[in-house]
Amino acid sequence: MSFFSKIFGGGKSAQKIPTPGEAIQKLREIEEMLMKKQDYLEKKVEQELNTAKKNGTKNKRVALQALKRKKRFEKQLQQIDGTLTTIEFQREALENASTNTEVLKIMGHAAKALKGAHEDMDVDKVHDLMDEVQEQQEIANEISEAISNPVGFGHDIDEDELSKELEELEQEELDKQLLDVEGPVTENLPSPPQAEPSTSSKVKVHEEEDEDIKELAAWAS
Repeated sequence: MSFFSKIFGGGKSAQKIPTPGEAIQKLREIEEMLMKKQDYLEKKVEQELNTAKKNGTKNKRVALQALKRKKRFEKQLQQIDGTLTTIEFQREALENASTNTEVLKIMGHAAKALKGAHEDMDVDKVHDLMDEVQEQQEIANEISEAISNPVGFGHDIDEDELSKELEELEQEELDKQLLDVEGPVTENLPSPPQAEPSTSSKVKVHEEEDEDIKELAAWAS
């Protein structure tokens, strides 16, 4: 059984497939464990390096053994670095997959909800309803327009006749204003002198009266 099979519970008896969340949690646990081992190996490398330095001139064999152990620890560190990189990539892929799965689930629920909302709707019925709404709107507009136009108020009056009458009134008012300003033409004019009848005219009138009297007397005799 491999190392990863032990971690994830693999084997012939394993039947259950872990969920993305469970797998991510396991990978994080492995990362934590490997990083702890990485810290331990780094300390061992430093320790063996110090041992080699101390025994470099005193005990060459001990120094060489320390350097060999140091090399093995460094090799394990390189392997752990590679493993951590692989696990990090896999964990990120699982996290993305988990996110995508959740998104798809939500989208699936939304699609079902939308389908349920449209279940009792028919496209043709919607179009018919919109046509009916448009028709009723046009009727409402016609009613509003009819109400806003008064019926029987002023439609039987000739506009030209009204305009002519108004012009006559304006002219009459204008003439009146001119008369008020200038006054009547004959106002304050001196009276003509009254001439006395002449003497010859009086004599002529008396002579005519005498003749009439004489003619009347002769006709009576």
